[in-house]
Amino acid sequence: MTLTLYLGIGLVAAFLLQGLLGFIQIKNFSQNYRELRQHGRVLIGKNPKRLQAGSLLLLAIDLDGNIKEARIMKGVTIFAHFKQLPLLKQHNIVVVAADNEMMQQVDKLTRGCILNAYRNFVNFKTGQLAYDDLNTNVNIFSMPLFEKIKQLYHQLNRLIGHQLNKVRRNEL
Repeated sequence: MTLTLYLGIGLVAAFLLQGLLGFIQIKNFSQNYRELRQHGRVLIGKNPKRLQAGSLLLLAIDLDGNIKEARIMKGVTIFAHFKQLPLLKQHNIVVVAADNEMMQQVDKLTRGCILNAYRNFVNFKTGQLAYDDLNTNVNIFSMPLFEKIKQLYHQLNRLIGHQLNKVRRNEL
C-alpha cells in the first residue's frame, strides 16, 4: 500500500511540476510576443509535435509581409525558449517561403514553421484566416502524458472487451 501511495504522490508532483514549468514557458511566449508586437503585426507559424521536438515561430511583419524581426522556439521539453532567427530579417515572407535556397539553410522544423506562417499570411491577406490559425491555446489533455494515459485506457478497454466477449461465447 505504501508503494502505491508513493507512486501516486510522485505522479501528482510530476504533473504539478510540468504545469509550473509550462506556465513559465507560456510567460516566455507572452513576453516575446509583446516585444515583437511593438514592431507591428506578429505572424505565428507553428509545427507542433506530440512526442518529438516541436517549434513555434514569431515574425514581426509589416502589412506587405516584410519581416522586421524573427524568433523561434524549438524543443522537446518545456525548457525550450525563443531565440533570434536573423536569417529571415529584412526578407519578405512570400519570398522566403518560395526561395528553395533559403529554405534549405534552415532545419526541417523551421521550414514547417515558415510554411505555416506563410499560409497564415495568405489567409490573412485574403480574409480567410480561420480561428485555428490564430489559436495558440494549449489543451492540457493533449500533452504527451495524457495522450499516453488515453492510449493505455483504450488498450485496456479493448482487452477487457475481448475477454468479456470470450466469456459470453463460452456461456452460450
